[in-house]
Amino acid sequence: MPDRGGGPTGPRIRVGRPSRRVRTLLMTLGVLAVLAMGFVMFAGFWTDWLWYRSVHYSSVFRTTLVTKIGLFLVFGLLMAVAVGVNIWLAHRLRPPLSAMSLEQQSLDRYRMGIDPYKKWLLIGVTALVGLISGASASGQWRTWLLWVNGVSFGQKDAQFHKDVSFYAFDLPWYRFLLSFGFAATVLSLIAATLVHYLYGGLRVTSPGARATAAATGHLSVLLGIFVALKAVAYWLDRYGLAVKSSDLKETGNWTGLKYVDANAYLPAKTILFCIAVICALLFFATLWRRTWQLPVIGFGLMVLSAILIGGLYPAIVQKFQVQPNEQAKEAPYIKKNIEATRKAYGIDNTDVKDYQGESSKDPKTLRAKVDSTASLRLLDPNVVSPTVQQLQQVRGYYQFPQTLDVDRYKTKDGKDQDTVIGLREINTKGIPERNWINDHFKYTHGYGAVTAKGTDTTKTGAPAFMERNLPSEGQFGDYEQRIYYGEKTTQYSIVGGPQEELDYSGDKGEEKTTTYEGDSGVKLSNPLSRAAYAVSFNEPQILYSGAIGEGSRILYNRTPKERVEAVAPWLTIDGDAYPAIIKGRIQWIVDAYTTTNGYPYASRTTLGDTTEDSLTDGQREVVAQENKVNYIRNSVKATVDAYDGSVKLYEWDTEDPVLKTWRKAFPGTVKDRDQISKDLMDHLRYPQDLFKVQRQLLTRYHVEDPEQFYSGSEVWQVPDDPTNKVNSVPPYYLSMQMPDQKEKKFSLTTTFTPNDRDNLSAFMAVDADAQSEGYGKIRILKLRPNNPVSGPQQVQSKFNSDPKIAESIRLLKGGDSTVEYGNLLTVPLDDGLLYVEPVYVRGAGTNYPLLKKVLVTYGDQTAFEDSLDKALDVVFGEQKPTDPTKPPGDGQEPDEPSGDPTVREALKDAQDAITAGQEALQKEPQDWEAFGKAQKDLKDALDRAAKAEKDAADKAKGDGKGDGKGDGKNDGAKDGAGGDKGGGAEQASADTGGQAADKPERTPDRADG
Repeated sequence: MPDRGGGPTGPRIRVGRPSRRVRTLLMTLGVLAVLAMGFVMFAGFWTDWLWYRSVHYSSVFRTTLVTKIGLFLVFGLLMAVAVGVNIWLAHRLRPPLSAMSLEQQSLDRYRMGIDPYKKWLLIGVTALVGLISGASASGQWRTWLLWVNGVSFGQKDAQFHKDVSFYAFDLPWYRFLLSFGFAATVLSLIAATLVHYLYGGLRVTSPGARATAAATGHLSVLLGIFVALKAVAYWLDRYGLAVKSSDLKETGNWTGLKYVDANAYLPAKTILFCIAVICALLFFATLWRRTWQLPVIGFGLMVLSAILIGGLYPAIVQKFQVQPNEQAKEAPYIKKNIEATRKAYGIDNTDVKDYQGESSKDPKTLRAKVDSTASLRLLDPNVVSPTVQQLQQVRGYYQFPQTLDVDRYKTKDGKDQDTVIGLREINTKGIPERNWINDHFKYTHGYGAVTAKGTDTTKTGAPAFMERNLPSEGQFGDYEQRIYYGEKTTQYSIVGGPQEELDYSGDKGEEKTTTYEGDSGVKLSNPLSRAAYAVSFNEPQILYSGAIGEGSRILYNRTPKERVEAVAPWLTIDGDAYPAIIKGRIQWIVDAYTTTNGYPYASRTTLGDTTEDSLTDGQREVVAQENKVNYIRNSVKATVDAYDGSVKLYEWDTEDPVLKTWRKAFPGTVKDRDQISKDLMDHLRYPQDLFKVQRQLLTRYHVEDPEQFYSGSEVWQVPDDPTNKVNSVPPYYLSMQMPDQKEKKFSLTTTFTPNDRDNLSAFMAVDADAQSEGYGKIRILKLRPNNPVSGPQQVQSKFNSDPKIAESIRLLKGGDSTVEYGNLLTVPLDDGLLYVEPVYVRGAGTNYPLLKKVLVTYGDQTAFEDSLDKALDVVFGEQKPTDPTKPPGDGQEPDEPSGDPTVREALKDAQDAITAGQEALQKEPQDWEAFGKAQKDLKDALDRAAKAEKDAADKAKGDGKGDGKGDGKNDGAKDGAGGDKGGGAEQASADTGGQAADKPERTPDRADG
């Protein structure tokens, strides 16, 4: 044992191996660390399996897992064997030690250090490259499944006449195999070279032969394999030209062959393939002729040919043949690109018609046709969300989405009504007291849907609710109102156990509780499962909390898009899931797409950029498997139940070969189209993201003539949103009638402007009603360039610069109020274009917008009035415009009927009651007793107002004056005072500004009637 420190007589410190106890402790800690890491990996796997089993899609988990494991093992083993065999062979072919040179003798110490561990070193190197290669290969599971299950497209490319499936399914797999072959060859070549050099097979500075015959033969074979793979690459590159992206001088982004590709690159690739095959044979010949001379000459010839034939020759063709007459040379290839692109994006049947843009018909005739031409939506789902939040949130721990959704529902007379809908989801940030139990056990779900007419509002500009209050009441009758799965529900909840959940608060603030009775989620009765979730969610309390017991289930992956993406990881998910009430259940409807970037000649687009507009946020972004695509189909319609989270996938595009391929790979996951119920079909619609992709492509590809396409004279652009000037204008859903249609159809619409100009160039609409025979039919009305028609930005500018309108806006802004502009709708009307824009006001002291004005423009006429009907009457000459400088009563109709003193006093008392209620809610803690008294006072005041109005109306009838006026006043009183469960409370609240946003709690009897 060596000594350290001290002199001959000083203390000696004995240094040696650690004691047995220390070694045992270190070994124990090491084992525990390995076990902990293993359990963490197991927890992720186990929780995934449990989740897929809970949603009844365990086959998806098994298929993907087995595929990934299979690819990992096969390609990991192949790489390990390839590298390991070449290392072993290089060592086996080493020269005898006696023949070692002086140079090699200097490497003796390295060999001596390696030799005792060469076996383990070989195993370690091969294992490492095998693991890396296997992990990389497992990421190609989609490519493998598409290749092995691929079906025919039934369409052939224009150059090589191969089925499109070759480019979409086969070519990506062949390229992966080729890249794997290159990687294995290069790694083997590097490893063999090092071993040969280390053991004397290769020499650098020593005199004489630089390599032994064995080393020469071994490395030549590896180089021959590399060159042979390069020959295969040249051959596949020929087909790759059909899906290659490049730029064409005048048209920008381009996919497919151009003139120089077909006449220079294509023959060059063929010639290089032949040269590479010959060069590979020369390398293999060194097994018999132990010389590098011919292979080196061949390799040099191949490199030189690649430069001259593959680079210089195409450049000469481009410079001297194409550029002098590019339009004529490229015309046949542009035509192929146009045809392929229009097919790949489903825009090949687009109906483009010329449109005059102005009407010469009698204004009265036009006014009479407005209602039959379009249901003009005044309720902007992006603007009114704060209003719905204020009037229908009820409690601070509920929330509505920032942008509501547009759907259709039947009215009592059976007609379709454009409807704005939103769900009251849970908002954990609004929980009065934040802790683990409240966040995850008590406040677990939202409650109820809220709907409003899209084409109407109350007299004060608030939404005209058709479904409202808590619990919900209105058009839907009895349905399951609890919302455990929603767009805003992003955290996990534990339900069904001993801990009761808050269901909702009653009229007087008392809490009603519930226990989840659905079969969703994963059971936590198994201690192993609890431990796994404690690790996965980094929450130890899951393991030992007494709030978890028999029947407890954990709910997670709760947004509709997350669930659909998880059960169908091969789909691209639309950015906007929307709710619908179907057979007594709230169902989220999710549109999903199949995509590929391997459609020959079709130009690629970037989904993230193309689908972005002024409403896009983190919640509404498209979830893309491939961001760059050149083929897209809305092949699947999915539903997610808001109560039990069940996911159903339905085939929608029955002809899509990509969907057929995935259905072969994952049998039983997608239901046939004929299993879609009639009730669900009523709410299916044309998806926005697909429409946005198609409209972006149609800015160029509405042109089918190659020469005109090349010139770029007809290029359009999607205009910026004129109301907020952030990104492009979003498409709008509304029911409208195109010129060739016999009746109104639920449609998705947009506008185009010329490139770098603001006048209107075209209007585009697609039939969005899934039950319509013309569903998916795209119609474009193309305006004449010699007769400019105002585009959205110009209409907005005209509106902003009009002196009378500016004065009206100034008055609306009085008292620190703010003005917000809604969606600027465009509707074709008898050769002209009608623009309609709602204008909202956030009154001083409130923080939610109410509809106060409507802008209407047709031709040269513009109106800015209190209602849509009056604005239309003014535009078409049936009424005179309102003078904003004159008060009501000065030759104008007043906004509200004048009330008698009793009514005015009652409304003042109602305002005082609202103020008292606000003050009670702003106290800490909230004074529910005072709030209840204020609500009673409010109801009494509104009852007095209603009675006074009724008495006045009866008196007017008795006197025989104003046959309709008394009834109108009575009706108005009913509308204001609330015929339905406190409807007048909301009306009075809207008149006076309502509650502040930071204290939005409201009792159910104060919702809109």
